[in-house]
Amino acid sequence: MNKGVKILLTSALGIGLLTGCNQQAADSKNNKDMEQKVLAAEKGEVEVIKPHQGLNQKPIPLKMERVGPNEVNVEMTSQITDIEIDKGKIYKAWTFNGEAPGPVVVVNEGDTINFTLKNMDPAIPHSMDFHAVHASPSKDFTNVEPDETGTFSYPANKPGVFMYHCGTSPVLSHIANGMHGTIIVKPKAGYPTDKDIDREFVIVQNEWYKYNDLEDFTNGVPSHVVMSTKALKEGDQNTNGDTFSLKDKPLLAKVGDKVRIYVNNVGPNEVSSFHVVGTVFDDVYVDGNPFNHMKGLQTVMLPASGGAVVEFTVTREGSYSILTHQFNHAQKGAVAILKVTETGEDDGTATMGH
Repeated sequence: MNKGVKILLTSALGIGLLTGCNQQAADSKNNKDMEQKVLAAEKGEVEVIKPHQGLNQKPIPLKMERVGPNEVNVEMTSQITDIEIDKGKIYKAWTFNGEAPGPVVVVNEGDTINFTLKNMDPAIPHSMDFHAVHASPSKDFTNVEPDETGTFSYPANKPGVFMYHCGTSPVLSHIANGMHGTIIVKPKAGYPTDKDIDREFVIVQNEWYKYNDLEDFTNGVPSHVVMSTKALKEGDQNTNGDTFSLKDKPLLAKVGDKVRIYVNNVGPNEVSSFHVVGTVFDDVYVDGNPFNHMKGLQTVMLPASGGAVVEFTVTREGSYSILTHQFNHAQKGAVAILKVTETGEDDGTATMGH
């Protein structure tokens, strides 16, 4: 056998071995992927889309800066962050700023909002739809592509408690996966009851379904309906939409306090029958507009995206359940606890709830 033939045979053998090794590696990977898919199917899970696998972006604080008497800069992120929606149950949420619901945005009636969205999602475009503004949706609520930044400007001329959410198609997938939140536009002249208020909180209700499952979002029922509180100022309690945080660490008030709650039902699909056990609402401002003033209500009906300001007085010590009176949803987690003590501080006693 001549030298040239030997080289050809050796090369062929090497290529064959390399191809065999590569094929074995590919088969091993395919088998592993298949095993993971089978396990996910057995558990009833939807597989995380590939660019999001292993991605858990750290929450980033909301950036707000007032740059004029009637002008404010707001910067937010769209990102993928793990959210514990029930004890031990993690949802790889599509979020604003790593929170679901996203951070509360507070501006004044008549402000112009200069809004910047940084899209940190490596795979999917996102956008912002503020219900509180007058805008051209086709221009002002447009998509921001992955790893890009978009800036938009619009006025907030009506006071109230409004929803915000990602408006990218399919909108239902983006909202149900976690891209929702609340923007409060404070009225120029305030509310008639401002001088009477002792405590203020933000409560947001939302639903969770099967992970990234548009069929379940569309035709299914939520696995969890939950409530969160969002911080109005630094140091305030700030939670994600889960079944446990506002039971394990309740909101606090003092006997005799008049409490104001800015409440928003961000859905995406279900109605909230907002109720506080053990009291009657002194004053209610539907959608948070001072013009829509009602008194003496027991329950406030909030459609998907609907908001309100509700005010009530707590007259006795104890645990006051804040919930939706649609009890199938309360059973799925939509209950928060307001703990009332003589001092307004946590006295360490156990809470009770629905």
